Amino acid sequence: MIIIFERTGGFAGITQRAVIDTASLSPEERQALEALLEQAGFFDLPPRLAREGEGVDRFQYLVTIEHGDRKHTVVLSEEAMPESLQPLMRRLSLLARRFRSP
Repeated sequence: MIIIFERTGGFAGITQRAVIDTASLSPEERQALEALLEQAGFFDLPPRLAREGEGVDRFQYLVTIEHGDRKHTVVLSEEAMPESLQPLMRRLSLLARRFRSP
């Protein structure tokens, strides 16, 4: 599975980008990530999750996941993030630190 993760915005306005290849994760990490992906229903989410009048200091996310023959991209704001998606996004944010891209 390939995950392209980008987080922008926030108080400092720092962009975090990463390409995560789950083949480079331990089997335990990969299994945990796949479970979070399934629990979040990522492939069933609409392509855009946002609210009107979003705060300027809030994070915005762009996530693309390629898994087998499925590929899905979601653009979302921190304010519009469903609770079911929050554990997955926290895990991806942590992994993005390890797989940082310029």
